[in-house]
Amino acid sequence: MTRRGYEGVAVAVPVTVPYVRYSTRGAHWFIGRALAALVKEAGITKGAIDGLIVSSFSLTPDTAIGVTQHLGLTPRWLDHVPLGGASGVVALRRAARAVQAGDAEIVACVAGDTNQVDSFRQMLGSFSHFARDATYPYGSGGPNAMFAFITAHYMQSAGATRADFAKICVAQRDNALATPWAMFKKPLTPEECLTARVIADPIHLFDCVMPCAGAEGVLVMSADRAHALGLPYARVLGAIERHNAYAEDPIMTRGGWGMDRDDLYAQAGVGPQDLDFVQLYDDYPVIVMLQYEGLGLCAAGGAPALVRERTLTRDGTLPTNTSGGQLSVGQAGCAGGYLGLTEAVRQLTGAAAGRAVPDARLGLVSGFGMVTYDRCLATGAAILARAD
Repeated sequence: MTRRGYEGVAVAVPVTVPYVRYSTRGAHWFIGRALAALVKEAGITKGAIDGLIVSSFSLTPDTAIGVTQHLGLTPRWLDHVPLGGASGVVALRRAARAVQAGDAEIVACVAGDTNQVDSFRQMLGSFSHFARDATYPYGSGGPNAMFAFITAHYMQSAGATRADFAKICVAQRDNALATPWAMFKKPLTPEECLTARVIADPIHLFDCVMPCAGAEGVLVMSADRAHALGLPYARVLGAIERHNAYAEDPIMTRGGWGMDRDDLYAQAGVGPQDLDFVQLYDDYPVIVMLQYEGLGLCAAGGAPALVRERTLTRDGTLPTNTSGGQLSVGQAGCAGGYLGLTEAVRQLTGAAAGRAVPDARLGLVSGFGMVTYDRCLATGAAILARAD
């Protein structure tokens, strides 16, 4: 199969609607604030946006089409991508192809969710038919128990320890201290991680993300259009997605990245050793380790050793989740799947004030989403480069 590359595609104007623990506002409000920020920072009119992708769980019963009416948009290209942690990468891929095909000139990719006092529990109870019928009625009301299963198995098979997970959490908290909208701004120590209360053994408190409300967004357009608008942008070098990968595995020990990573690096013309930073989906530390392996940053089972050898901080070796990731910034529903994307664009366009990776020119963004009993169904990744 011959695949067209992503030459000439730009991603620009990363925006964040600041996160809050709870909100009485709905998802439409957060998505609307993100769109308003995109328009303002790009210096364009709302009517110039002729493509729209929306990712949200709490938007229901509306979908992207409802957002067009609510916000007064008239796009000629539209998509709805509620794929949780994979939403950002998948949205980027589809928006890039729309721009290349001429189906849209400027695509707004927006993810936003609210978090009301009981909304997270309600979302877990109706997340899917599988969740509703096979797990929630038996007391497994969310991902903690599922990922405890995955984490325990990974510890046994790869030799990972809770200290390895703590190092990821602590490094990301260090990164988050310079992120204005991070929910957690207090330094974290390994001892605090290791002695924190158990949530679902072997997962402890700081191994979990905090649900919150917020939104993220970017604009995707041609590099020529971004240049004409005077917008700093990152170039898209390559992107992949895969769904329901390795379904025959009895428990998840790998994700779909392994099926397509050679294609990803071939598209980009680089290798894992060339990356200046990685932005990995991080609902739990074990998933960060699985992405290190699945994306070829180390061999299968090699992530514990990799974590012990590298600092993972933005000013050290193998900078990972330089905003602090969801473990310290928070998980605003589907916006959590865009967090790495907006941070990567900031790093590559000089907009990561106070937390910039020195001389960063090449970064990888990875996504992972849609939990079932023992695995996630959606994976993806993209490689972005500085425009100059």
